Amino acid sequence: MSQKPKPSHGLAACPGCAEPLESGDRYCGACGYDLSAVPAAEAGADRPTVAIGTPVAWPPAPPRDPGSLSTATQHPGDLPGTDSGGRDLPTMEVRTDGPAPAEGGAHGGTPAPGSPTPEGDFELAAPDPRTAVRADPAPAAAPAPAAPAPAPAPAAPAAALCVACRAGRVDTDGYCENCGHAQPRERDHMERELTGVAAVSDRGLRHHRNEDAFAVSSTTLPDGSPATLAIVCDGVSSATRPDEASAAAAEAAGASLLAALPRGTHPQQAMHEAIVAAAEAVNSLAEEPGQDGAEHDPHRHRNAPACTIVGSVVAAGLLVVGWVGDSRAYWVPDDRSTPPVRLTEDDSWAAQMVAAGLMNEAEAYADERAHAITGWLGADSYELDPHTAAFKPDRSGVVVVCTDGLWNYAEGAEDMARVVPADAADRPLHSAQVLVGHALDGGGHDNITVALVPFTVAPQGAGSA
Repeated sequence: MSQKPKPSHGLAACPGCAEPLESGDRYCGACGYDLSAVPAAEAGADRPTVAIGTPVAWPPAPPRDPGSLSTATQHPGDLPGTDSGGRDLPTMEVRTDGPAPAEGGAHGGTPAPGSPTPEGDFELAAPDPRTAVRADPAPAAAPAPAAPAPAPAPAAPAAALCVACRAGRVDTDGYCENCGHAQPRERDHMERELTGVAAVSDRGLRHHRNEDAFAVSSTTLPDGSPATLAIVCDGVSSATRPDEASAAAAEAAGASLLAALPRGTHPQQAMHEAIVAAAEAVNSLAEEPGQDGAEHDPHRHRNAPACTIVGSVVAAGLLVVGWVGDSRAYWVPDDRSTPPVRLTEDDSWAAQMVAAGLMNEAEAYADERAHAITGWLGADSYELDPHTAAFKPDRSGVVVVCTDGLWNYAEGAEDMARVVPADAADRPLHSAQVLVGHALDGGGHDNITVALVPFTVAPQGAGSA
């Protein structure tokens, strides 16, 4: 391999225009510079250079008091280092406000600043930059406004500590890096209390996520009287995205009721419209035709997102319930000497067997097919048939709106009344917590959601419908 000869003139570029030069050039081809007039470089000690592109590791500047210096001036000793033999680099103190160091300076050989020279003169000490920044600045035009300092980048959140082993950190997937335990999610346990209504939802002890959802709210009718509502939804676990289905249904039904009741819509009609709105919200979650190979599998739509729904509205002396599926509503009077009542009928295999007279209730619910639902919200439901009913109780009590995660442990109306605290109308949130605890104590085999809506009879009284 041949090497390119160096230019005889000793230059790599023209001194006039910095144009690259070739060996033997007498004039620059770009600007005509006479290269023979360039003085020869003086011979001297070799001065090594740093190759272009070689990174230089600069030490970080030390912290400074913002009021001390206007610039980040370095002082002796600011940059720690050693010489080639590993010894600390020498430094010399600069004095401007007192006696000078002894003659010969700190290390001898050169007089220190401020000490007399052999001729009797005094050298001026080095200027103190702190004096310069305190001097009045010369008049000048108004400076341009300084750019605002960039906002500090938000600190990365610290990894949460595992609730199981209390030692490992939780990764972004929600599992402990040490023991692998799944961490609680936001929906694993939810509580909400408003004036006249409260709800609690819990994942339970056997499921890996909470597929229930609820919506509770209060509003006013056109005449100014209050209205409270509760919606509870249970995602169908055998369907896809059941947690999304229940959340969408609860939100849509609650929003529909809040829009209809203040307009004067009858509560029973408003409940019907709310269930229809919830069904449309769940339907919208299903895959569009022709997507993801659905056109090649005519049965793929059977796995669309689905859920059940049950709701209650207490307004103007009326108690209205609506439902599709096997989530239930119970009426528990404050006076426990009067009988409680289940207000809903399940859309389930067991309920159909009982209605047809083929089995009694005990036999039907003992069958393994008992909880197979025959009605639900979803794109693959056979036909949407919202059930609604209106009641006018003659005494005060509380409405229990729940999923089967609760009523599996208190199925009959009398069973439910026994576990509902006596002060449920006064402490609905506490009572909902007690009911969820009852299901957990029973095994917590399913997600558990319950809402309590107190019903107070108007002072003038009313007859039962």
